Amino acid sequence: DEELLKRIQATVVHLQGDYEKLSSITGNLLDDHQQKQKDIEALFQSLKRLEKEKADKEELLLGIDVKADKSALASKVSCTQFEASLERLKEELQEMLSRVRGQEQSWHQLQQQLSQEMGSKLDRLELGPFRQQLEEHWKGLLEKLKEKGPGAESDDAAGIKKQLLAHFHCVSCDRPLNMQVPGL
Repeated sequence: DEELLKRIQATVVHLQGDYEKLSSITGNLLDDHQQKQKDIEALFQSLKRLEKEKADKEELLLGIDVKADKSALASKVSCTQFEASLERLKEELQEMLSRVRGQEQSWHQLQQQLSQEMGSKLDRLELGPFRQQLEEHWKGLLEKLKEKGPGAESDDAAGIKKQLLAHFHCVSCDRPLNMQVPGL
């Protein structure tokens, strides 16, 4: 019985270490996601600013007709420069989206791995209270994740419409859970 108790305690300590690692990784992923979201918003603001500052062809012709000097003309953005800037902006957005998708995939893998490990390690009746505590903490983390996710819905989508969390099963009763991200 003492050897079994020691093994259970070692398993609990190991799970707590895994849990702390997961919490740290989750925090890092959330911080990275927030930074990416800020970067995307800054890019969209830059795009809006570029659209406002874009030199219109009619305005340019009118300016030339009014004998605008060449220094005023040089300060205008040409269509080719604007289109090139938009193309670069589009490429940067695509690159950022691919990074976010890669992080989502690694997040899904990490969640699946944790679910599998918890399912295989928490089968004993002696660990019921510990399992319940982990489930409550996991629900709290999911609520924080939902709170920190993109809050405002907009017509201008900055990403893809895809469920971010993988399919999960309840640790205690193994029934499927449907986890949705707010705003989808």
